[in-house]
Amino acid sequence: MILALLLAAKMVVVPQAPAASVAPGRDVPAPGTRVATARRTQAGRVVKVSTSMGDIRIALDEKSAPATVANFLQYVREKHYDGTIFHRVIRKFMIQGGGMDASLRAVGSKHPPVRNESHNGLRNETGTIAMARTADPDSATDQFYINVNGNAFLDARGDAPGYTVFGKVISGLVVAKKIEAVETTSKPTDEGAAMSDVPVKPVTINSIRLEK
Repeated sequence: MILALLLAAKMVVVPQAPAASVAPGRDVPAPGTRVATARRTQAGRVVKVSTSMGDIRIALDEKSAPATVANFLQYVREKHYDGTIFHRVIRKFMIQGGGMDASLRAVGSKHPPVRNESHNGLRNETGTIAMARTADPDSATDQFYINVNGNAFLDARGDAPGYTVFGKVISGLVVAKKIEAVETTSKPTDEGAAMSDVPVKPVTINSIRLEK
């Protein structure tokens, strides 16, 4: 069952590892399973995610996820991500960030939610970047995550929407894996809500900049 976690003033869907989150009526492939029909991301413009643990370069797939990439880039151009953190880190799953600062205060999304584009043929495979969202498929705003494992259970299936993949890591996956391995704990947000899987030592996103 998909669980939910209170982040600031909104409920953000927090999918857990497949063994703990099998949705009723859905077959969930084992971790690391690759989907044979998956289409490779189309290398497009590249952003550099500079973190306190190193740099990650990501090629964005504007052809497959035009609305999602446009949404992400407007936050990049506004320097919205500067000083935010990877606030949720789960080994063999993903690292999530872009929406909170080191005090676990939501920085606040500035633009309307983007429509779900998870039926674009891209899969939640190791090294891909995708949008976090609430239970509403069309609710993604500023938060994103990088898959550090094959998470096919987050993909769209039939008419059911999944989590929109919009690019892939082209260098620095080792940095994402280092972030994945940090020690985590439970901490309260600035509003007092409990949050789990928070790095003990903040992993800061110093900046995200468009390279080309």
